[in-house]
Amino acid sequence: MRETQLGELTVSALGLGCMGMSQSYGAGDDAESIATVHAAIDAGCTFLDTADVYGDGANEELVGRALAGRRDQVVLATKFGFRRAAAGDQLPNVVNGTPAYAREAIDASLRRLGVDHVDLWYLHRRDPNVPIEETVGAMAEAVTAGKVRYLGLSEVNGDTVRAAHAVHPISAVQSEWSLWTRDPETVVLPALRELGIGFVPFSPLGRGFLTGQLTSPADFGPDDMRASLPRFTGDNFQKNLDLVDQVKSLAAARDVTAGQLALAWLLAQGNDVAPIPGTKRRKYLTENLAAADLTLTPEELTTLNEAFPPDSAAGTRYTEAGLKMVGQ
Repeated sequence: MRETQLGELTVSALGLGCMGMSQSYGAGDDAESIATVHAAIDAGCTFLDTADVYGDGANEELVGRALAGRRDQVVLATKFGFRRAAAGDQLPNVVNGTPAYAREAIDASLRRLGVDHVDLWYLHRRDPNVPIEETVGAMAEAVTAGKVRYLGLSEVNGDTVRAAHAVHPISAVQSEWSLWTRDPETVVLPALRELGIGFVPFSPLGRGFLTGQLTSPADFGPDDMRASLPRFTGDNFQKNLDLVDQVKSLAAARDVTAGQLALAWLLAQGNDVAPIPGTKRRKYLTENLAAADLTLTPEELTTLNEAFPPDSAAGTRYTEAGLKMVGQ
């Protein structure tokens, strides 16, 4: 697979998001998930993404098991910043960007992953009660200590990126970006390109919606987070389905899937973009990775943008509570 640049960090042009292996999208299958990670590495998809909060740490442990004996073949990224309430703790889950918690979090992640360093360490969400300079300063200590190679941020705005980058170089920013979530194009991308920082789109397939395989809210089980997200509920579902039908028609003309077309659109946005579609099954991994070989013409990109213009998706991507934590 071809490679792309996130600052000074070189990664495969498509990565693998591992969250769904442990939470949010139904029951997991650890054996199949580990086989999927191995298949990704074998196919040249060597950029793996996890976080300490996924599955309350179980996802890092799973990724660590999958990487046993293969650590040096991947670029490993994880995140911190959400503090889970401990058993008996009366505090809710909160964002915590204090220096003390940053130091605690990286050591805990390394233990769960079974590694001595991670290649890319993100702040999962900005803590509004802690200056970003203080949080990044503590993250930089982990770089100096050899526990981390490069630093990243997630779901932040351009001003926050500039302030953080002045303390220590930021290599990548991760946010949701896809045909139906275009906010980064105005909120943060201009600052990244000014500073030479890469972009890592998560949910590049619109949490599965852009694959065209979802047909009804009834498709979601009781433990599927999408059942509570505005874009997947009520009248919004059908309105968004109508948009995806246009993508499916364009994909059929190229003899590819709607998901592959959506990924190819993102990959065409620049050689500083590395989407991380998530899957826990080898079947979908193979389909996703084929998008790396799909080149869209300028005319096809224009047609896609016209079919799915910015702000055309019905409903917000998160609930009101979730939206308060992004774009800070």
